Amino acid sequence: MHIEPRWPVVMAILAALSLLGLLPGRVRAFPSWVPFAVAVAMILPMAALSLAKVKGFWLCIERMTTLAFFVAGGFGTAYNLEYLLAEMVRRSGEITGLQLLTSSIAVWVSNVLIFSLAYWRTDRGGPEARANERSTRADWLFPQQGKEEEDLRDWGPTFVDYLFIAFCTATAFSPTDALPLTPRAKLLMMLESMISLVTIVAVAARAINILGA
Repeated sequence: MHIEPRWPVVMAILAALSLLGLLPGRVRAFPSWVPFAVAVAMILPMAALSLAKVKGFWLCIERMTTLAFFVAGGFGTAYNLEYLLAEMVRRSGEITGLQLLTSSIAVWVSNVLIFSLAYWRTDRGGPEARANERSTRADWLFPQQGKEEEDLRDWGPTFVDYLFIAFCTATAFSPTDALPLTPRAKLLMMLESMISLVTIVAVAARAINILGA
């Protein structure tokens, strides 16, 4: 069985959890130790995949921890965004313009990283199903797929490709090179775009307005 390298995924997990952990205490949805515990729970199965001879068990554990990470990370992002919006509406002064700006940046980047993991795990049944060419329905259509060029016949998307999808969805609020094909792919991209739109248009714009006043 071919196993896709996990180091880009590990870097994304560490970056997302670091950003969530660096948020001000009043903004964070979880205690400061939770991101470290989640990081250990996420990275251990990925490390075991490269060492264990029987990989099926660790692939199952990885799928469950990735789903748990997406749910917990999504809840944390939504909580942080809701708190920032409430502070912005109330204008209570408990959070400064600079804190509002840096927190909105952290929420935006975390949103990109969390959804890139969701796309990577969702498309065609996951990385191993794609790498071993199992016949599963594609959730995204990449421009490289279906081309006749010799160097693209064996091409397959990796985590970086899904990170690019998540980044473009959060910045352009629409698909770019890869097109969503299934309802779940479209719903995931709609949700990411909505979070990104609220973060940029409402929170970040208000923070810049406060700093410029």
